[in-house]
Amino acid sequence: LADILIIEDNPYDEELALHALRDIQTIRQVNVARDGKEALEFLFGEDDTPPPSFILLDLKLPKVDGVDVLKEIKSNLRTRKIPTIIFSSSELSTDRAICYELGANSYISKPVEFDEYVEVITQIGTYWSIYNAPVPTKTGE
Repeated sequence: LADILIIEDNPYDEELALHALRDIQTIRQVNVARDGKEALEFLFGEDDTPPPSFILLDLKLPKVDGVDVLKEIKSNLRTRKIPTIIFSSSELSTDRAICYELGANSYISKPVEFDEYVEVITQIGTYWSIYNAPVPTKTGE
């Protein structure tokens, strides 16, 4: 079962994502961080919370920008293998290039229409929690 971290500052987008993911039976838990600082505290905090199965990351975040969050995730031995999907309203090629350079696993532009938004989130959740083979923790697993 997958645990997901959604890093999203827009309450409406958060609500839509949670709505879309709730019926995917291979998802155990969805955690939400509403800014970059909260996301980093969740990922690198003192407790022994296991890392999420994948991260859905918005770019335009308060406190710590999404690009900086991505840098931290991909530069840390504990978190660098976590699939990190950029889900942003930015369609700038420079944002896509930077994110892929930093190690993002996917870059998806947020749809504007409600039904399309829900469908895209459902497809992301299904792919990353069912079809994607996770990175082995040790060689040979």
